[in-house]
Amino acid sequence: MTELDFARSQMAMSLGFHIVFAALGIGMPVLMAIAEGLYLRTSEPIYLDLCKRWARGTAILFAVGAVSGTVLSFELGLLWPGFMKEAGPIIGMPFSLEGFAFFTEAIFIGVYLYGWKRLSPLLHWLSGVVVAMSGILSGVFVVAANAWMNAPTGFKWVDGKFTDIDPIAAMLNQASLHEVLHMTLAALVATGFAVAAIHAFLLLRNRESRFHSRALGMSLAVACLTIPLQLISGDHSSRVVGRLQPAKLAAMEAHYRTHAGAPLLIGGIPDDETRTTNYALSIPRGLSLLLAHDPNASVSGLEEIPQADWPNVRIVHGAFDIMVAAGMAMLAAAGWVGWRWWRKCPLAESPWLLRVLVAAGPLGFVAIEAGWVVTEVGRQPWVIYGVMRTATAVTPMPWLVLPFVIFSLLYVFLGFIVWYLLQRQFLETENSPGSI
Repeated sequence: MTELDFARSQMAMSLGFHIVFAALGIGMPVLMAIAEGLYLRTSEPIYLDLCKRWARGTAILFAVGAVSGTVLSFELGLLWPGFMKEAGPIIGMPFSLEGFAFFTEAIFIGVYLYGWKRLSPLLHWLSGVVVAMSGILSGVFVVAANAWMNAPTGFKWVDGKFTDIDPIAAMLNQASLHEVLHMTLAALVATGFAVAAIHAFLLLRNRESRFHSRALGMSLAVACLTIPLQLISGDHSSRVVGRLQPAKLAAMEAHYRTHAGAPLLIGGIPDDETRTTNYALSIPRGLSLLLAHDPNASVSGLEEIPQADWPNVRIVHGAFDIMVAAGMAMLAAAGWVGWRWWRKCPLAESPWLLRVLVAAGPLGFVAIEAGWVVTEVGRQPWVIYGVMRTATAVTPMPWLVLPFVIFSLLYVFLGFIVWYLLQRQFLETENSPGSI
């Protein structure tokens, strides 16, 4: 493997690990604030118990996310000095705003955890709302920086240098809105289904637990309300990507040749040499209909783009199919939940639904990981789309295998710590007198 391969692998591993905690950092404070809001409204102790336990879980996840996020900030300078040298003045603003949101979140998590008997109930709940809002804003600013890499604007590129930089215009680039919306919804969907899976599993052990029943209902409310919005967001995102990054869209759909009435390919193995996709399920005119709302519309293929500028079609197409499949599976689970809710049937009375929810628990994070593979690999060979190639931004430092191994071991250690602490938290929840 070359230095570029090791650098990309290390960055992919770091992002893949951190994004789980970033998503939970958006979703868990929302659930926490909802639980306390219900307690203030109803005065039911079960909501207070639930809120306190989710708050402790949020603190654990926040701490580990802070560590993995700090590692990422060092890796940007260590692995990609060419990128940081040129792009630093542009992405510095969203990253500094993200830092402000992060510190706000850290401060108010402390206020929330230690302010139960020191603040009025309303002020305490408002501090939790601030935690939720700052968590969302932290994600917004980071995603805005990534969106700029996909749709660079707010500068002039003169003699290989950025000039006339407008950081506000750069942050409000054409990809920002759809990426921010898609990622925020993805975090809420993934967190909702993951938390629901935990409580569905514990309900299978004890169907009479009011604690887990209420927790399941709250987490599913968040998941089931956001998953249809996420699919609408994804449909909008695909059309924006087709306009801004035609190579990425063509790779997502394994669409090699430009023609009208383009079919939608599901699955299959793309072959760049023959420019075909073997073993795919083909839906006639489906791609034209989805992208242009016209079954006869022409869709540009990869043949319109120099092959040196193609991303890895197999990886991008496969990841895109995994993301869509996970989303559709969660939508089906949400539909089953909605059907039982409409018929006023308690969820805990259906063991098969509980089993389905347990199985659906990881799907939100599977979709997030696959979606970021589509976003990042689909942009290649560019680190800044159309401006700077990834190969020119990587560090010339040899022996990148060493930090790759060190950081891999760090993430294994952090993952074990999180698993251990959260397992103790869930066991405590299950055995608590207030959980029944």
